[in-house]
Amino acid sequence: MAKPVSRAYSRYASEACELLGVLIRESRIEQGMTVGELAERAGVSRGLVNRVESGDMGCSIGAVFEMAAILKLSLFDLSPDALSRYLSMKQDKLTLLPKAVRQSTVNVQDDF
Repeated sequence: MAKPVSRAYSRYASEACELLGVLIRESRIEQGMTVGELAERAGVSRGLVNRVESGDMGCSIGAVFEMAAILKLSLFDLSPDALSRYLSMKQDKLTLLPKAVRQSTVNVQDDF
């Protein structure tokens, strides 16, 4: 399936992505790291770093999170240990939930 040329995103999602890009750029500059250095450490191109920092919604989330990790930028209000515990707890919960959700085929009689 071909990638769509443009996709509409909610204002919230766009602003969140832009904020993350600004936080990455701010952290990189405060640490005295160039775009090229961050790109090399993250294993991506300088162009991708620039796109992330500008808030481009088409960037790989893995690359964005890797850049944030390299810069020691906290994305969640959890310490690394707490994040691991929280992830484990959520994964345990998912094992108890159904594997898939299907649309109900039963017509509900809700005329009272």
